[in-house]
Amino acid sequence: MAGLFGTLSIALSGLGVSQQELATSSNNVANANTPGYTREVAEVAAGAPVTLGSFNEGTGVVLQKIESLRDPLMEIQLNQETQQNSSLNTQLEQLQQMQTQFSSSTSGIGADISNFFNSLSQLSPDPSSIELRQAVLTAAGNLAADFNSAANSLGTQKSDLNLTVQQSVGAVNTLTSEIAGVDQQISSLENANQDATTLVDQQTSLIRQLSALVDVQVVQTGQGGIELATSNGTTLVSGGQSFALTTATGTDGNTDILAGTTDITGTLTGGSLAGTIQIRDQEIPGVLSQLDQLAAGFSNAINTANGLGYILSDSIPPTLGGNIFTTPPAGGTGAAAAMQVAITDPTLIAASLDGSEGSNGNLANLSAVATTAVAGNQTPIDAYSDLVFQVGSQTSNTSADVDGSTQILQQLQDERGSISGVSLDEEAANVVQFQTAYQASARVISTIDSMLADAVNLGIDTAVQ
Repeated sequence: MAGLFGTLSIALSGLGVSQQELATSSNNVANANTPGYTREVAEVAAGAPVTLGSFNEGTGVVLQKIESLRDPLMEIQLNQETQQNSSLNTQLEQLQQMQTQFSSSTSGIGADISNFFNSLSQLSPDPSSIELRQAVLTAAGNLAADFNSAANSLGTQKSDLNLTVQQSVGAVNTLTSEIAGVDQQISSLENANQDATTLVDQQTSLIRQLSALVDVQVVQTGQGGIELATSNGTTLVSGGQSFALTTATGTDGNTDILAGTTDITGTLTGGSLAGTIQIRDQEIPGVLSQLDQLAAGFSNAINTANGLGYILSDSIPPTLGGNIFTTPPAGGTGAAAAMQVAITDPTLIAASLDGSEGSNGNLANLSAVATTAVAGNQTPIDAYSDLVFQVGSQTSNTSADVDGSTQILQQLQDERGSISGVSLDEEAANVVQFQTAYQASARVISTIDSMLADAVNLGIDTAVQ
């Protein structure tokens, strides 16, 4: 390739490659703030040399490909940490909502228990006072109402989470359908040896969104194809086809997640779906069970104590007291939601132990419930305090886990940015470099053009233009 035409060909190759490098940098700059975009670089190599006698002469530069800079291992780590972080954030949000039911020190069940026993103490000096007896019933009614409110709030939260599960499954199906469609396009382009970089970025972004919803594993199948499955092996995308999840109401009233006919609800380990199910199926039932046991134990203990004394009446013989609270359901399940004051007549409070009108002996039995183990071998206040502590501790621990996970996720995102992100300073330097190379190639072409004109015009009086 010796001679001016060979040199011209070399300069033209440099001109073309510099144009492509400039275009690549321009595309990077334009997408610097595009979520999920992966920085591109133009890979170039020296053209195959030609042999002239005993010398090898270069033939210019060749653009091999435009490559996106991505680290597959980093993408896997980001997906996994996104699943963990999303699950923890969902749990924290729900735990904080649950905690609002038990956070007040001046109102709520704990304060109501104290107020109930205080009303008994106030009745003790004057057990015949209808006004003070009515205060006891009012305190009992406030306690029952707060038990009802807490239980109903937890039930409403659980119902809302069932709706969230349905919505999340719908979002999962939408994303897997989109991922399958993009996967088909990528496979088609790569099978035709065409660039699918933009589509790969789009697919990666969609998988990251899916990771925020459910634990998902990505397997590359070659020719751009992928397979997606949950951690328990449930296939979501394969061969460019998506497999939708469905929901159904289980025998316990919860919304279950099905893959075909298989219930996979309890096998999900990451994403907001797993966090939602953890709160719905573990945390809320646990708190509600403790609340029910406390309500049942307290009601039974007070009813038993009231049955040991006599009501305020002049009947002969004196009448034993009955239940102050309605009888809890068998086993205690649902006791908090069903708790009600069983009487409206304040004279039915059995303050007397011997049947005489001015006796207050049985108030000691009623007051003794405050120091009696009624639930989990604990007194009413201790049992409720333990419940509050557990909810607060779980919320605090989850908050710490969220902070740790968020830091790890941010670190991974920063590391990905250093590999795949666009640095405007770096691209600006590249543009100057590519521009200079372009100008140099253009100068060579201009020089060759001038030299060719001189060669053509050798020996001619009138120059040929």
